[in-house]
Amino acid sequence: MEIVVATRNKRKLEEITRIAAGWVLSLHSLAEFPGCPEVEEDGVTFEANALKKAVFVARWSGKPVLADDSGLEVDALGGAPGVRSSRYAGRDADDRKNVEKLLGALRPVPAEQRGGRFVCCLALASPDGVTRTFLGEVRGRIGTEPRGTNGFGYDPIFYPEGHDRTFAEMSAAEKDTVSHRAKAVRELGRYLRGDGGIHRCG
Repeated sequence: MEIVVATRNKRKLEEITRIAAGWVLSLHSLAEFPGCPEVEEDGVTFEANALKKAVFVARWSGKPVLADDSGLEVDALGGAPGVRSSRYAGRDADDRKNVEKLLGALRPVPAEQRGGRFVCCLALASPDGVTRTFLGEVRGRIGTEPRGTNGFGYDPIFYPEGHDRTFAEMSAAEKDTVSHRAKAVRELGRYLRGDGGIHRCG
């Protein structure tokens, strides 16, 4: 089965491809479709954004599409940065600026109140608009300074529950055992193995 992954984030694509290794599945990057317009992520939930991207790109490309929307929700900040995780410090912000802004916002927050969760929603869509979504999340706590050089995004400041190292201090294989994206991709895998295709969901 061929699926277009609707992202231009190389590290996100690498992670999805790595987790899906060994599947009878051919994943294609959106970079292979340079004429595809950008899809504005203006939804208020991860699911809304993932569905919007998947449906649009599937109709535009004429191929099945998998779209990912994910981010970090911090309890002490009322769920922020949430769906704005990738642009928390501004539309043109990079990972470093986003992390710096988040650490600044949490500076007065004590350790016992720095809980949060990473959330990932994957949306699978066919060219005729049939969709299915898959959710994954992992709870943890936010550190006070970046640690580690692996991963991307907020990985250097996120300690998943039960671990004393950030995602950025873990190897790719270790992160894939507990991450939000790995959980969502595994749900996708169970669906594809069980149904062998895309079907309508409630």
